[in-house]
Amino acid sequence: MANEGHDRVVRLPGRRQDAMQGAGDPEEPMLSEHVRPRNIDDAPWQRFEAHVAEIFQAFGMDLDTPGTENTPSRFLRALFDSTSGYEGDAKLMTAFPTECRGGPDCRISQIIEGPISFFALCEHHALPFYGMAYVGYIAHDHIIGISKLTRLVRMFARRFTVQERIGQEVADHLVQLMNPHGAAIHLRATHLCTQMRGVREESSNTWTTFWRGLYEEDPSLRDEFLRTARAG
Repeated sequence: MANEGHDRVVRLPGRRQDAMQGAGDPEEPMLSEHVRPRNIDDAPWQRFEAHVAEIFQAFGMDLDTPGTENTPSRFLRALFDSTSGYEGDAKLMTAFPTECRGGPDCRISQIIEGPISFFALCEHHALPFYGMAYVGYIAHDHIIGISKLTRLVRMFARRFTVQERIGQEVADHLVQLMNPHGAAIHLRATHLCTQMRGVREESSNTWTTFWRGLYEEDPSLRDEFLRTARAG
């Protein structure tokens, strides 16, 4: 790793990480979101900037103006920031003992969080798609902090990915983390790869749902979850 003076080494600054660890500020990124930093040193970063500049110029951009002379650098940094989900590890999120005290509620009471806004980059065209997620689960022995559901969605969204994979990854990791009676994910997204190019469909949205455990078996649980999501 380069020294602190090299701002091309893009990672969570050490002083900020130390402060987070000591203070546990809930508004700061969690340490579980930066366990695999993508350290890129100065030389390759400058080479990437040159390639981006060459592409932009070939496509028609004038890079000799005050507004565009640093555009390749800004674009590269924006792309790096938009894919920060690769640095996270969902396995490091913490689950807590359930509040259930027994009885039928423990198998039918849902915890639903949403709408959770997210942004992602389509792995087919590297264009953004964005939307809202709803996450539900039926606790068994453990629960998870509500804010962690938001972090989990965004950890898997801030990558080169597809909408279907985000839902599958969130559902599977909830099961691995808490072993709930059931988990449900609903995503609604707008894909710029269909609006800016191709069919140029300006008003379409894509809905995907994913079920685990009791949600697969009980249509009433699915109906309750989807009614909540669609009302949000």
